[in-house]
Amino acid sequence: MQLTTESRNSRTMQIDTADTKTILTMMNEEDHGVAEAVKEVLPDIEQVVGFVLHSFQKGGRLFYIGAGTSGRLGMLDAVECPPTFSTPPQMVQGLIAGGEHAFVKAVEGAEDDEAAGRQDLQSRGLTERDTVVGLAASGRTPYVKGGLAYAREIGAKTAAISCNKNAQISAYADQPIEVVVGPEVLTGSTRLKAATAQKMILNMISTASMLQMGKAFENLMVDVRVSNVKLRQRAVHTIVRVTGVPKKQAEETLDAAGNEVKTAIVMLECGVPFEEAKELLTKAEGYVRRAVKRGGARGGSSR
Repeated sequence: MQLTTESRNSRTMQIDTADTKTILTMMNEEDHGVAEAVKEVLPDIEQVVGFVLHSFQKGGRLFYIGAGTSGRLGMLDAVECPPTFSTPPQMVQGLIAGGEHAFVKAVEGAEDDEAAGRQDLQSRGLTERDTVVGLAASGRTPYVKGGLAYAREIGAKTAAISCNKNAQISAYADQPIEVVVGPEVLTGSTRLKAATAQKMILNMISTASMLQMGKAFENLMVDVRVSNVKLRQRAVHTIVRVTGVPKKQAEETLDAAGNEVKTAIVMLECGVPFEEAKELLTKAEGYVRRAVKRGGARGGSSR
């Protein structure tokens, strides 16, 4: 069976003789269809978000497992979660065929080792509370199949993201996501449209899951980890936007809250000290809105 990801694109057959502007135009036109392809699989993505959210609520973890570009995309999404959402590093993890050094230098043949996919998840202590998302543009990577097969054996929820219909890895998933973006600009170069689609889907899975864990207030990142000057400025501005207090007061409250933005907001909105704000957030399961409502906003109003 001819894989869509390996098919030739009739619209780019002359790309090797095109000038720079034409090459870029061709690529841009091909990229236009990626978001539409992702739109077609939103119901499938929704199911996977449900798996991940259930795992998080039960103290489980999210694992991405892939090879090459797909593996790197999983690792990228995983490492961005701690600074963005103040999650512990183990909560979202990325596994790549050939080990972490394969992120910066290809490890030839690693993707063909089906047993390694199983072993890598075993080494992380995978349990039935976890969710495993396998990534393979072609949908047939042995490393990913091995990992998904092991995850199903022990009762973990599984999902598979591929860019071909009837992908092999779909058979190992409780919920397959087959996002078909069509032939690449360069035949078989799935770091292009296929990778863009996978990146978009990973953004959706992690962000939607975190939002439903109380990691935002309105559309503001209120659980950002304050680890540098830029992020501290963002944290202060967020507190000002939500509470309306002067910048200096926001800075002082952020310090008193141990650089926890959510806690600072609850302190200011409810007029309570640090310990009480923490207790309100705990009872509200981390949701700022619920905590403020429970504590009673200043002036008797709540957002």
